[in-house]
Amino acid sequence: MAESQQSDLEKTEPASSRRLEQAREQGQVARSTELNSFSSLLVSGGLLLFAGATLIDGMRTLFASGLQLDRASAFDVGVALSRLYEAMVDALWVMAPLLAASMLVALLAPMLLSGWLFSTDALQPKLSRLSPAAYLGRTFSWHGAVELIKAILKMVLLGAVVVAMLWKQKDAMAMLALEPIETALAHVGSMMTDAFVAVMLAMLLIVAIDVPFQIWNHIQQLRMTKEEVRQEGKETEGNPEVKGRIRAMQREMARRRMMSAVPKADVVVTNPTHYAVALQYLEGRMRAPQVVAKGTREVASRIIDLAREHNVPVLSAPPLARALHRHAEVGDGVPAALYAAVAEVLAWVYQLRLARGYGSVLPGAPTLLDVPADLDPGPDTEAEAVPALQPAPVRGGA
Repeated sequence: MAESQQSDLEKTEPASSRRLEQAREQGQVARSTELNSFSSLLVSGGLLLFAGATLIDGMRTLFASGLQLDRASAFDVGVALSRLYEAMVDALWVMAPLLAASMLVALLAPMLLSGWLFSTDALQPKLSRLSPAAYLGRTFSWHGAVELIKAILKMVLLGAVVVAMLWKQKDAMAMLALEPIETALAHVGSMMTDAFVAVMLAMLLIVAIDVPFQIWNHIQQLRMTKEEVRQEGKETEGNPEVKGRIRAMQREMARRRMMSAVPKADVVVTNPTHYAVALQYLEGRMRAPQVVAKGTREVASRIIDLAREHNVPVLSAPPLARALHRHAEVGDGVPAALYAAVAEVLAWVYQLRLARGYGSVLPGAPTLLDVPADLDPGPDTEAEAVPALQPAPVRGGA
């Protein structure tokens, strides 16, 4: 028993779709700082590589104009502040492409791994974040140890790449002092480009390792215990008692809607002790007569009582009642094989209405209806033995 309880508390089950959705709503998604750093450096370095000359020219012009001051401007605080403001605005315009690219990549880089996500949960104040115990727990946890090892390996790898590039360029760097300034600057730019490419390749290797690890780690952190899976299933499916009450209320509402259609029916066909089926036909609006209500036992008794209260004819025709109850649902048209029998019943109903209207003798109820044997399920002996209903064979009115 203890082993079973222990296994239920171990996170051995994969996260459900509901758990993943809830974690995403709370801002808990897979993140890779290495991917963000690589993207920012790649875009910024690429922009400097292809637009560096324009940026240098703009800064050179900015410095040249900023250092050109006459005596009056140098000793006038107002003029100096105005020149400083203009220089700051010009510097912002010069650096605008680089700043805009950096901001854009900072926003888009996380979307490469987790897609678009906007959550305010991380901004909500939580006192648990200020807990020293919680901080120490995160620092000295398994995740903290992995991050420390990863940082050390990253530093070793990038340091080795930088040292290798410096060692490779040591002779060229020593000759820079002997070169003209323009040539030396171009040479330095070339060496910096080679070093940048080497560092980017090293960081690409780090990203290729870190991204799958962060995805795997995120999935592992969201794993669930068997008890959590069972609890979520209960919450998703709902309480069985509540669901039962809802289904009972739905059945009661459907029954009330069905009963409300009985007064509008043309005829109610019974067996007469067990089944009751109410039929309605609106010429020009229905392709065939429809079943507007049906039921057995207590429901059948209520249908017959409503029919009598509203002067709806009640006909005792056991084979037809059983066939209609078995092969037609409420709202459906009667089966084609029963058209002849139902047509004979409706003809009797119309004759009954005419006889009432003229005060003549009421027509006799049809007795031999054409009901195919394969549609009649036969008498339900157990149900028919219950003397729930004892209506007269034919009721033409009240």
